[in-house]
Amino acid sequence: MPKIFDWAAQPAERMVTVGSLRAGKGTPARHAQVTADTAEEAAAAEAAGIEMVVCRAANVTTVRRGSKRVFVTAALGFAEAITEDEILRTAFRALTDGADAVITARRLSIVSLLAAEDIPVMGHLGFVPRKSTWTGRTRGVGREPGEAEELWHRFRRLEEAGAFAVEAELVAAPLLAAITRKSGLVTVSLGSGPGGDVAFLFTSDIIGDSPRLPRHARSWGDVASLRQQIVTERQRALTAFRSEVAGGSYPAPGELIHPESDPELDVLLDRLSNAR
Repeated sequence: MPKIFDWAAQPAERMVTVGSLRAGKGTPARHAQVTADTAEEAAAAEAAGIEMVVCRAANVTTVRRGSKRVFVTAALGFAEAITEDEILRTAFRALTDGADAVITARRLSIVSLLAAEDIPVMGHLGFVPRKSTWTGRTRGVGREPGEAEELWHRFRRLEEAGAFAVEAELVAAPLLAAITRKSGLVTVSLGSGPGGDVAFLFTSDIIGDSPRLPRHARSWGDVASLRQQIVTERQRALTAFRSEVAGGSYPAPGELIHPESDPELDVLLDRLSNAR
């Protein structure tokens, strides 16, 4: 496992690094990435052998409590960091908290701003949910020649701006495969086929905890049913407790604290019982 120094200048181990991701280009879906915003999710990802996670920048410290070895990419929220100074401050805070890279869907000059500080930056192209008003609806991108050509140019501009990687969401699979072969960017495929360098799915989809499973996703678990079982069992237990309180069967004699046998205590209890 590669040994590095993290952005806090501490010795660390990572399952992958920017260097190894770049060196590994050319083997489709060689690595896997999932979302994680809790220590438990990060620990589960590491235990499963998943090399990369994405989390909110504010949650990096929590995620690092769960795993010291996964490659963490911190998402720079649009509202949390607006000005260039705020973006830089948020990025460096995430890195010193334990992130290995940041991801942003902001303009190319922001990518260049971050890259100029040697911050590993992942861009976001294809279908960007927060910008979906421009596409008019949730849909695949690059399915017709003109849009495919424009998307290829956007990949090139992103690389020229200094990004090392790109999350490619809902891009036509043959197009991403072709771009991956031609681009120096590490391509992270979310619903864009097996031709990317990294396969990415949301943890909530993988574990069966999403209210609606996207067409590109697959579920290998049923956490939603387990959560419903917890809701049902919680209500059943609370109802039983309330019923036994009302009926007088709780607390039972074995659940009480009984006083020690002591003549003076007996006198006190008798006096309290007879007090007016």
